[in-house]
Amino acid sequence: MELPAFPPVVLYSVPLFILLMVLERVSYWLHPDDDEVGYGGKDTATSLSMGLGSLGWDVLWGIGTAAATSAIYLLTPLRIEFHWWALPLFLIAQDLCYYWSHRGHHMIRLLWASHVVHHSSQTFNLSTALRQSWTGFTGFLFYLPLAAVGVNPAITAFCGGINLVYQFWIHTERIDKMWRPYEFVFNTPSHHRVHHASQGGYLDRNFGGILIIWDRLFGSFAAETERPVYGLTKNITTYNPLRVAYHEYAAIFRDLRTRRVREWLPTLLRGPGWSPGAVAAQPTPQPVRAE
Repeated sequence: MELPAFPPVVLYSVPLFILLMVLERVSYWLHPDDDEVGYGGKDTATSLSMGLGSLGWDVLWGIGTAAATSAIYLLTPLRIEFHWWALPLFLIAQDLCYYWSHRGHHMIRLLWASHVVHHSSQTFNLSTALRQSWTGFTGFLFYLPLAAVGVNPAITAFCGGINLVYQFWIHTERIDKMWRPYEFVFNTPSHHRVHHASQGGYLDRNFGGILIIWDRLFGSFAAETERPVYGLTKNITTYNPLRVAYHEYAAIFRDLRTRRVREWLPTLLRGPGWSPGAVAAQPTPQPVRAE
């Protein structure tokens, strides 16, 4: 079956993104809230610059990742045909892969060096959704299972575009908690505010894209119970897009220079906070009861 010509949903959504950002900014003028972070001029400019820059880099990285994914698809004898009625099933499959990709980008420092860009803002508004990485060349690894079972990479890319567009509107403080059944199944602004928070109980939570069900199933869900503090556990003090894009790679390079060769691999593949001197906490010895 010949695939249909999938529309570039992200590109078509750009005018909507701009309109919603303008409306959100106006809403802060009309109804200010001292508890909400709102917009900052330099921060917003940086987010927009990162978004525009990512468009060009995504084209470059996309050539290599598309080639690798297509190679897996061509090698497998399996084929899953596309039908429009089955689109929700493809979206669910893509969203599951997205969950593990997103989780992996928080748990593996080399991947975090790319994803940290999206978390580097200390504000949380619709412009934050556009603060995207310029080094997104590793995420395709998590979608190779779809190609291996016969899902055409063009279908996965189309579903990925829908996933990305969905996630735009959840980057806001203007929407409180929603209808409870919807909150249970889908990712919402409340869930995503938790994801962008830097305080301990919220760290590395709510990785879902469209669905929050994955976090509930795999033990990474946290409900919003206190006001989030946005940003990183150690924030960067720059609005320079180049430094925002590459600061964690520079930090990794500095760490590799000062560590032994046998420590290089764990430096790259363990969590962002790992260091050779870190010692796991030992359980407190319990007194032995006399029988």
